[in-house]
Amino acid sequence: MPVPIRRLTVALTLCCALLAGSTPVWAAGQGDGRQTVPSVAVAAPTPSPSTPAERQKFAKTRFVANAGLAAGATYQWIVKPYKEGKFKKGAKHRKTTLVKAALAGAFTYNRLKAAERNAKGDPTLSKALAPLESAIAGLKDLPAKLRKGDGSAASSFNDTINKVKDAGKGAGAPVKDKVPTPSELRQGAKSGS
Repeated sequence: MPVPIRRLTVALTLCCALLAGSTPVWAAGQGDGRQTVPSVAVAAPTPSPSTPAERQKFAKTRFVANAGLAAGATYQWIVKPYKEGKFKKGAKHRKTTLVKAALAGAFTYNRLKAAERNAKGDPTLSKALAPLESAIAGLKDLPAKLRKGDGSAASSFNDTINKVKDAGKGAGAPVKDKVPTPSELRQGAKSGS
């Protein structure tokens, strides 16, 4: 089978280039016959905010982000379905709604705990959120109640979110609802940060 001369030329050129570039030390006549292992360069760690002023600056931003996600999840998957009567027996897609509400409840609790930790980096936020620590801690068992269809859990979540929003607004960090995506909801309900 005849092969065009162009293909042969290209193939031969590539082979020679690869061989010349990968010639080991012992074949080139350099060194004492020992093979050397290539070294790997390690990148320097990236700098992070280390001064108290920098940590404090980002504390409000992180608080607003976490509290906003908690508020959005609460409204979208707990309060709104509850008001629409989707938690009642006989409601269409009730089980799915209750599972989503329970997941949103776990997510909300997780994000509020993170917001509480963030608030400790800012003195004003810390003072404003201090009275709400017990209310936030009280949300821990509510996702199980949501899964069972307990409507009082929905109002507890809503009340706590409104208190956190008011505390943030009073401390100069107004919180706006940001509805998380379903995948963020699943991931955030599992994570501990």
